[in-house]
Amino acid sequence: MLAWKHFIFSMRQSLFLKASLCATICLILGIASGFSTTESIRNWYVFINKPSWNPPNWLFGPVWTILYICMGIALGLVWHHKHLLQKRAIILFIAQFILNLCWSAIFFNSHQIGWAFAEILIMLVMIAITLYHFYQIKKVAGILLIPYLIWVSFATILNGTIWQLNS
Repeated sequence: MLAWKHFIFSMRQSLFLKASLCATICLILGIASGFSTTESIRNWYVFINKPSWNPPNWLFGPVWTILYICMGIALGLVWHHKHLLQKRAIILFIAQFILNLCWSAIFFNSHQIGWAFAEILIMLVMIAITLYHFYQIKKVAGILLIPYLIWVSFATILNGTIWQLNS
């Protein structure tokens, strides 16, 4: 019985470490991406046309912090739970995460609002596919990606509207 308890404790500890590592990496990369756009937000973004329902700039940091943590925990769960779709799900996650990081550079640093809109549409599809795969492996991992999908859906509409307003 003691060996069984030790095994369970070891499994939980391993899951915690994987989820913590993934959340930390997602958060660090997300923060780095955010810092890379700071100057452009101050010198370009404030002057372009935006809809009246554009969220205040201070809201993006806390929202993305929560989303990156949830994304990382979801990735850790998928990494921990062996499944036939695990490798594909992790590759999909990495692909959509790269698109996530690239969107900021395209939109804020390159000021290419139209290209950013095209890119975020692809990212949105990739997030949905990733969410589906995560849900198949571990339901809670898929559920953790739902707020991300909702936020990026909103960001897609916002990006498209800003593109129209500044064409």
